[in-house]
Amino acid sequence: MKTLKSTLLLFLFVPLIKPAPPSQQDSRIIYDYGTDNFEESLFSRDYEDKSLDGKSIKEKETMIIISDEKGFQLQKDESIKPLSPKKENDEMPTCLLCVCLSGSVYCEEVDIDAVPPLPKESAYLYARFNKIKKLTAKDFADIPNLRRLDFTGNLIEDIEDGTFSKLSLLEELTLAENQLLKLPVLPPKLTLFNAKYNKIKSRGIKANTFKKLNNLSFLYLDHNALESVPLNLPESLRVIHLQFNNITSITDDTFCKANDTSYIRDRIEEIRLEGNPIILGKHPNSFICLKRLPVGSYI
Repeated sequence: MKTLKSTLLLFLFVPLIKPAPPSQQDSRIIYDYGTDNFEESLFSRDYEDKSLDGKSIKEKETMIIISDEKGFQLQKDESIKPLSPKKENDEMPTCLLCVCLSGSVYCEEVDIDAVPPLPKESAYLYARFNKIKKLTAKDFADIPNLRRLDFTGNLIEDIEDGTFSKLSLLEELTLAENQLLKLPVLPPKLTLFNAKYNKIKSRGIKANTFKKLNNLSFLYLDHNALESVPLNLPESLRVIHLQFNNITSITDDTFCKANDTSYIRDRIEEIRLEGNPIILGKHPNSFICLKRLPVGSYI
């Protein structure tokens, strides 16, 4: 009888016993299962703010999906960056576009149309056979150690007067095979200046352009449009190339000193004047101070 009562009581109370709801920690484990750390941190932060009724769980699941989408987008943005469009030459780092080696920068045949930003320690720049049209003072403002510049074979038409004013160490300047009509102010320590194969006329060279260049040894102005020999050529000159211009006359003071018959210009080794419309034989006193006669037509 007692056994029967116990059985009946058991059947009456069993339906009233319900399993305990999962703890917050268990719920998190269920919902976080299979997610990465980024999603776990989002879910954990959200879980503390919302109750776990049916509505909030639905909202949470929606938020997780949205967060997942954003998460994947963020990860994609951070890990797979789209390739930027190909930069133009003048936007590329100089030492990537050119070759930089021990103070020398080689920018030859790379189609640049302006002087690229140079490393401050640069001493030599070779920018031959490009498309540079103009040189400005800003191009070399912060490069005081330059000793040699070579712009052969560009399209240079204009050079600002102050372009080379701060280059106190510059020794060699080559502007051959360009489109120059005139010369800028030149730095004082030049030993070589080469501007052959341009369009320079005599009026494009100021009277004092070469006067103070006391170290200048080599001057190349051949294949231009000069009507006369430049004035005030320095005593230091050894080689003067003026062939194939439009020079029609010279005077006793062009290379010598008319009022000083004892004056000897012994440093000059070569003067070339061939290809000009001038008969050198008509100006014998113009060469009396020279050790060698100029190359050219005498009859």
